[in-house]
Amino acid sequence: MISLIIGIVVSLVVVIIGTPLLINVVDKLHYGQYIRQDGPQSHQLKRGTPTMGGVVINLAIVLGWASSYLYRFIITGDGPSSSALLVLFAMLSMGLLGFIDDFAKVRKKQNLGLSVRAKFIGQFILATIYAVLALLIPTKSGFPSAQPGISFIEQPFIRFDMFGPVLAVIIFVVWVNFLMTAWTNAVNLTDGLDGLAAGSSMIAFAGYGLIAFWESYHLLGNSHGGYAYAVSDPLDLTIIAVCAAVSCFGFLWFNSNPATIFMGDTGSLALGGLFCALSIATHSEFLAVIIGGLYVVEALSDVIQVGCFKLTHKRVFRMAPIHHHYELKGWSESKVVVRFWMIELMFVLTGLMIFYADWAGRSGLLN
Repeated sequence: MISLIIGIVVSLVVVIIGTPLLINVVDKLHYGQYIRQDGPQSHQLKRGTPTMGGVVINLAIVLGWASSYLYRFIITGDGPSSSALLVLFAMLSMGLLGFIDDFAKVRKKQNLGLSVRAKFIGQFILATIYAVLALLIPTKSGFPSAQPGISFIEQPFIRFDMFGPVLAVIIFVVWVNFLMTAWTNAVNLTDGLDGLAAGSSMIAFAGYGLIAFWESYHLLGNSHGGYAYAVSDPLDLTIIAVCAAVSCFGFLWFNSNPATIFMGDTGSLALGGLFCALSIATHSEFLAVIIGGLYVVEALSDVIQVGCFKLTHKRVFRMAPIHHHYELKGWSESKVVVRFWMIELMFVLTGLMIFYADWAGRSGLLN
């Protein structure tokens, strides 16, 4: 518990102190946000707002976890867990891709950075590296076998191992690529209003913090009664998820309407990569669809809009993603953001109830 508190405090301090410093640096470099011309006209006032705030979010999460690990290393002498390093790799690698995209935007002085193809190729390469590392690096799996990556291959609902070792690896890599691309783009689409992505991410990662903590408390070999989870290093995953939630909370101080800095793709892609990696590490890829429900809604609204327009040349929404639709209906930006936070909170609470019901059913409490 002390290590968790240390991570929370350090992450909050870093983001509260670091964000104003980053705003000054970005402002001096004139790295301001460029706004799409076909969006709501009220957004044109945001032109020039400092961007790349995701740099501080990423730094706060890493330093929060690192300080927590340092405390535990002094107490126990244990090295960093493989699961934590893999999850942080997913976050930082996607954050780097987002940083390149943000930098391309400010250099070109337009709202378009990397091309869709270039970004997709980058996501494919990084997701594949993550998937391969997840299979090669040994983790403290709860399964009897101690083979490298066994806790990733042997999923509760997706039995990759039944296809044979070679095909299982191929399917797993494809599965990870699908998830990583879907979640990073979904969070990126959600980042369209002041505080929307930061606030919803704060809620989503708080939910994952509770899930990872529960898995840690009921870890295989250390079960406190009932069903035990076979998850690698859930305490580290708890700390990272909570540090992410706290970092988004602190960032909201500067990102709430009217925002003095945007997280940019540096933040949204990193948070999407982290969300995806946490779902894989905690064996909750399907539950993530509920926990990240707002992300799913935002992404689906964009897919529906584009698909229907190509087929019928008619629009379902006034503008996609869906948060712009409600803006154009006359809702204020703050009203859209707060109501969407409430929707995400309901998704997370629903996900937590499903998670607990599953645990209760497996542990025999419902018999």
